[in-house]
Amino acid sequence: MTFRVLTAEFAHETNTFNVHPTDYDAFARRELYFGEDAIRALGDANTGIAGFRDVARQHGWTLRHVLSAAAEPAGPVTRDAFDRLGGAIVRAAAEAKGALDGILLALHGAMVTDFSPDGEGELLERLRDVIGPGLPIAITLDPHANVTAKMCRHADIIISYKTYPHIDMREIARHAGEVLQRTMAGEIRPKTLLVRRPMLEEINAGRTDVGPMVGWIAEARAYEGQGDAFAVSINGAFPNADIPEVGPTVLVTYQGDEAPHRAFAEGIADKIWDARFDVLNTYHTVAKAAAIARGWHDDKPLIVADYADNPGAGGYGDATTLLGALLQAGIDKACFGPIVDPETVQQLHRAKAGETLQLRLGGKTDPRFGGGPLAVAATLLWTSDGKLVGDGPMLGGLEFSFGPTAVVQVDGITVLVVSEPSQMLDLQQFRAFGIDPAAHRVVGLKSMQHFRAAFEPIAGKVIVCDSGALCTLDYEKMPYHNVPRPIYPLDRDMAL
Repeated sequence: MTFRVLTAEFAHETNTFNVHPTDYDAFARRELYFGEDAIRALGDANTGIAGFRDVARQHGWTLRHVLSAAAEPAGPVTRDAFDRLGGAIVRAAAEAKGALDGILLALHGAMVTDFSPDGEGELLERLRDVIGPGLPIAITLDPHANVTAKMCRHADIIISYKTYPHIDMREIARHAGEVLQRTMAGEIRPKTLLVRRPMLEEINAGRTDVGPMVGWIAEARAYEGQGDAFAVSINGAFPNADIPEVGPTVLVTYQGDEAPHRAFAEGIADKIWDARFDVLNTYHTVAKAAAIARGWHDDKPLIVADYADNPGAGGYGDATTLLGALLQAGIDKACFGPIVDPETVQQLHRAKAGETLQLRLGGKTDPRFGGGPLAVAATLLWTSDGKLVGDGPMLGGLEFSFGPTAVVQVDGITVLVVSEPSQMLDLQQFRAFGIDPAAHRVVGLKSMQHFRAAFEPIAGKVIVCDSGALCTLDYEKMPYHNVPRPIYPLDRDMAL
């Protein structure tokens, strides 16, 4: 039998402290394709739609792909954007209701809108309203999802990526598709349970390259396929969302008796809670990071990651404290990027290569988080439209753009200045603009963890710093009002 499946990708990780709302244009700037255009652009890469198509080819499905939409993490998604994009998915499901056997969606799990703290739950509820209770819905999530009861109520199958950096998005999409195949064929009747611990996030943000998550994921994989357990998902959560259902969760997609599966999930959740003091990263101050950089003389570069100004978590990308500390320390043979500063990019695009200009670089969004503008003399090296094609484990084969871009030399540091915020996760984000990070002694970049997939192979050493930007680990600086209390680490001495 040929099954007919509706697919879509609709993703946003919402930092509720970010002052920039995520409107429809924000999706259009980052990733917005409809129907066959989405398949042409994304259908053979590390994406959800690629995995969905793999399963469709294997089982002879007829796919109807609605859209693929993603915006850079920022403030809440506007009602207009949600209604236009989520609404397109709901309308397509309503129109095809009688001719569908299943729905398969690639979501994120940490979308907040300006009218709801639970964007994915809202979308799934609207879908259920038009398709009814019988049609199976499968979704994939980012492991930084803040999974809600509403998501589990309306989606039958929920499976999160198991890697951070996320190099298995296509693989997990295939997994979700296979479970959906069995469901549509009448072999199984899955549902998903959820357990949560009162934390803003798993203490190491869900790192899967080192640390205890490696063992927990191994346990999850071993449990999948035992009896009636079809998938286990461990979500580290997204702490920069001031919402009631924040925090790390463990999910089991299963059928039959809930008790053994809940016991397994509770056991993993207890391990997450018990390990809440076991921090893997050393979060250096910018001064300490600069001192380490000054003493670095290896053949391979020192990678200095600004964890707190990660645009991939809703940081503004224009924090200047780390760059300022590196300049003050006299670091040379270095590169740094990105600094998000569209105003300065426009100024540089009016200049000529080789010209030296006085700039107020970065720090223009909110100087309380990561410092104000740096007054520097900068020599223009390069201007560009900011477009590139990635070639690393995460971005390989995908088109990407920083928007209008410029490269300047400030003392001993080559600086990438961009118009659109995005974290560093692919070497081409430097190389496309004439910067070879492997040829530098020190590489400063804005990212928490995703950079490791591409940059660790060229690194002599990686260090991480907290620049005090919007994604600082000092959560007490952030105005939380809606998270449940007590919650760790805001209430550090709490007990379960």
